[in-house]
Amino acid sequence: MHHSISRTRILALLAGTFASTWAPAAPKSIDLPSAQAYPESLSSTPDGTLYVGNLAEGGIWRIRPNGKPESWIKPGAFGSASILGVLVDQASNSLWVCSDDLSSMGLKIPGAGPGSALIGFDLKTGAGKVRAQFAGEHNFCNDIAIGSDGTAYVTNSDTPQILKLPPGGKKLEVWFTEPSLAPATHDGTGIDGIAFGGDGNLYINTFDAGELYRVDVKDGKAGKLTKLKPSRTLAGTDGMRPVGPATFLLIEGNAGKLDTMTVKGDDVSITTLHDGYVTPTGVTPVGNTAWVSEGQLDFLFEPKLKGQKPKLPFRVYAVPLVGNGMAMSGPVSAPR
Repeated sequence: MHHSISRTRILALLAGTFASTWAPAAPKSIDLPSAQAYPESLSSTPDGTLYVGNLAEGGIWRIRPNGKPESWIKPGAFGSASILGVLVDQASNSLWVCSDDLSSMGLKIPGAGPGSALIGFDLKTGAGKVRAQFAGEHNFCNDIAIGSDGTAYVTNSDTPQILKLPPGGKKLEVWFTEPSLAPATHDGTGIDGIAFGGDGNLYINTFDAGELYRVDVKDGKAGKLTKLKPSRTLAGTDGMRPVGPATFLLIEGNAGKLDTMTVKGDDVSITTLHDGYVTPTGVTPVGNTAWVSEGQLDFLFEPKLKGQKPKLPFRVYAVPLVGNGMAMSGPVSAPR
């Protein structure tokens, strides 16, 4: 039997073939639409959507795959101030962010609440859900990790603490504290990056000292603190995200590097994937790609750079992981 195919149908089939064959390649970098962005952290969903915080002006950009940055959460929304740590938690439909009032440093954001807080936004709508204030004064909310039960753990860089917010909770609790991890100076930075390993323990770093630690976790409680031994000296350890049971992406802000760190016992093998960044700050894995935020924060906070301008435009950069010899096994959640 003879079947006729319309010209319209043929064109539609050809268009589909063309689209699948010539799909736009993922960008190597994405420009952020502000000369005052200073992106300190970013996170992602598995489809490749990025969420990038704005430290100097507040607010959060959403960048859909192959799309352009859109101002998604406005500056000052839900009392948010300068945005530091950013972390997607799909299980609770939340975007967690660290909010810090830096008005004493000249970064005044209309609508911002005082002090430091962990804020949860609805991942679909961007509406504010919970704002958990840090108690006391000497605080700096820096980065976030999510436990298998949905508990949010957050680092306090000014006071050597890890705080936690249980699911449905509204008040932060001090989960871990260790005086030896305090910053060496009053205006220094102590505990910074935080991430769960496949062993269920928490891994943290200290920015100024460039040190790595493991906090044993048992039944949800903090146990032994172990100082880990990296294969080389680290400088300005910052954002850290898991990409395997014992492997993490690690930012060295003061060295301008993106590394992998692989933990075996108390030893850590460090491999540099990319360098040459100007004060990188955060990293998030999407499939076989790591996205890096180039924060350039020294231009904001270093007196010796006063009057100098950052490299514009501010960008987030894509770094291939498989081509760098990594076998990706996907993100790691803390086991139950």
